[in-house]
Amino acid sequence: MKKFPSVFTLFLIGCAVYGIFASLTPSYKEGAPVAATDFSTDKALKHVKAISKAPHAVGFPGHGQVRDYIVDELEKLGLETSLQTGYTAGDWGNLSKAVNVLARIKGTGNGKALVLLSHYDSSPHSSLGASDAGSGVATILEGVRAFLSKNPSPKNDVIILITDAEELGLNGADIFANEHPWAKEVGLVLNFEARGSGGPSYMLIETNRGNARLIEEFKKARPDFPVANSLVYSIYKMLPNDTDLTVFREDQDIEGFNFAFIDDHYDYHTVRDNYARLDRRTLAHQGSYIMPLLSHFANADLSSLKSLNDHVYFNVPFFKLVSYPFEWIWPMLLLSAIAFVLFMAHGFLKKKLDTVSILKGFLPMLLVLIVNGGVGFYSYTLLQWLYPSYTDMLHGFTYNGHFYIAAFVLFSISVCCYCYHRFKRISLPNVLVAPIILWLAICTLVALYLPGASFFIVPVMAMLAGFMVVINQKRPSAYLLLFLVLPALALYAPFIKMFPVGLGLKMMVASTLLLTLTFLLMLPLVGFMKRKNGIALLAILAACGFLIAAHLQSDFTEERAKPSSLLYVLDADSQEAYWATYDHVLIDWNAQFLRNEEKTRDVGFKRTISSKYGSGFKRRSKAALKEIPAPEVATVSDTIVGEQRFLTLCIRPQRTINRLEVFTNDIDIYSAGVNGIALSDYFLENRRNQRLITHYVSDNSDTELLVSVPKNDILELTLYEASNDLLTNPLFSIPQRPENSIPMPFVLNDAVLVTKTVRFE
Repeated sequence: MKKFPSVFTLFLIGCAVYGIFASLTPSYKEGAPVAATDFSTDKALKHVKAISKAPHAVGFPGHGQVRDYIVDELEKLGLETSLQTGYTAGDWGNLSKAVNVLARIKGTGNGKALVLLSHYDSSPHSSLGASDAGSGVATILEGVRAFLSKNPSPKNDVIILITDAEELGLNGADIFANEHPWAKEVGLVLNFEARGSGGPSYMLIETNRGNARLIEEFKKARPDFPVANSLVYSIYKMLPNDTDLTVFREDQDIEGFNFAFIDDHYDYHTVRDNYARLDRRTLAHQGSYIMPLLSHFANADLSSLKSLNDHVYFNVPFFKLVSYPFEWIWPMLLLSAIAFVLFMAHGFLKKKLDTVSILKGFLPMLLVLIVNGGVGFYSYTLLQWLYPSYTDMLHGFTYNGHFYIAAFVLFSISVCCYCYHRFKRISLPNVLVAPIILWLAICTLVALYLPGASFFIVPVMAMLAGFMVVINQKRPSAYLLLFLVLPALALYAPFIKMFPVGLGLKMMVASTLLLTLTFLLMLPLVGFMKRKNGIALLAILAACGFLIAAHLQSDFTEERAKPSSLLYVLDADSQEAYWATYDHVLIDWNAQFLRNEEKTRDVGFKRTISSKYGSGFKRRSKAALKEIPAPEVATVSDTIVGEQRFLTLCIRPQRTINRLEVFTNDIDIYSAGVNGIALSDYFLENRRNQRLITHYVSDNSDTELLVSVPKNDILELTLYEASNDLLTNPLFSIPQRPENSIPMPFVLNDAVLVTKTVRFE
């Protein structure tokens, strides 16, 4: 090799990264011919369009319309449908009436049944639910159509379960798993979900034991675009994640697979979760899962899926899903450590290594980790300071978030290239020792504490091969070294993007550090590039370009609308009223009501109204008193038995409402039930802010509360009764939001809120 082809090698690296991302999802072309027996994304899109015409949360007019549509579509397929209705409060203390839609394809055998699962309710109050989870419902409807068009006679029964009230506490799944007779027959669940409006769909397993048998059967089904790895699986098992499938696993010990996409997270639970913004390739990806998995598991033995053993698994281009047993983790790590020691000895014998140079090699490694880690850690804090409106995007991922990821990744590349250019006098074999030691230490830690991430050893093995090549060859082939860095690119490039997309830009540090660690794995190749300072300059210029692009898209437009909030709050006890908002930065639309604002954390309320992120009001301003009736509280019974006082109350709305929350004073609650549903002891012992129950009201129904307290204590109930009709209520003249703003998600919004306190002495 007369001259190392740096430019061409960089071009090939870029092509490899592009290919890695392109291989994650199938292509889509509108109107492309599709066989009647295959999944048609265009046909699925018609379902999404019909489902996402209007918000359809529990209690909203569109809710019943979407349910009727799903029933009609299932009946068009020749299936007999049924509805399951019931009240439940789930594990979250969120009471609602759930109405599940069910259908069943009868199998020829007597084995366990396969469940196709998604939910049809959207998030209160403004979400159109195209992705979450209209896409899941559409995937199932179209998948079942294609499956039935083959005139199959599956061995197993296939249950189509479209649940209700998932957004409120997995309530529909709760009543099916614990009350429906079909639940006892279920052997496996395939659940289709969304947490954004685009990107690849990730497969996540739900099991109480090991994943070995599930992974083996998943691979037999041979989906064309599997995106899954056991690192995400291991993290998922440690976090309090909840989907409808969680109820099946926890309550009935039923395994299953989740298929969910998370990109374009800023659309999640907003009015922008609409038909137009759903990524067509993402929906096609869901279709690429359901067809092979439905065909396979409809005929597999679903009673043999439980296992005590776990597999390490990960997806790579061309090879799809690769897996191996946990028992291989330590032998692979030990083999790598032995190889490293032998290669080190060989390097010292060949006088390619020396102790002083090896120690110097730690300096650039530590420097790039500290700089890139620090910049990544403080990046979003700095961005929120520069652009305060970002704080009002509760997702934590801004519309220009992908530009920020690119900018900070390129900045990290620049730092890495510049630092290693400055230390170019250290020979490459000596430079490689420190990163190998670091990566072996990382692999040892994950083997001990996060074994699902043990596939990290694969690119380390490739780096060890590169280390040996560098020791033995003065001018190795650039293409051989490029081949040896491909495992690192294939495994880590998707992670570098995924962490801040899925967890918010506050996790940019994960991207900058992982990029740095990936760069260290690529040193056998990058180390031969002569003009690393030139690469650093190009990278920092490109980073600045992306920062400029992000700045140019930091404003809010119709396509990038700012979340905003406004509530009218009436204290029925003091007969005082306020305008209130969660916004850190007001827009003209809500600022007109908050001219004499008071900035405060709770605007007079000691309790935070239930929301995904525990958001409280940020501002309030006095408002004119409106004639809004407070709820009536009637005492049905009041008895003392032993040391306990039992109260039965009926809370009756005097206006049309969507939600009622009940808080108590600091008092021991021995037992409680709402509308005939007992609240669990665990929930009562772990209540936050003394919240007793949240009732998402259907048909303006009453809330019947039964509570047991110490007989000598005073019970105080504070009621927060809300209706999402502020913009349409004839008592108010609230203009419509401007086109560059949308209702803030995750919080009670566009609402008329009445509070009332009742004491029982």
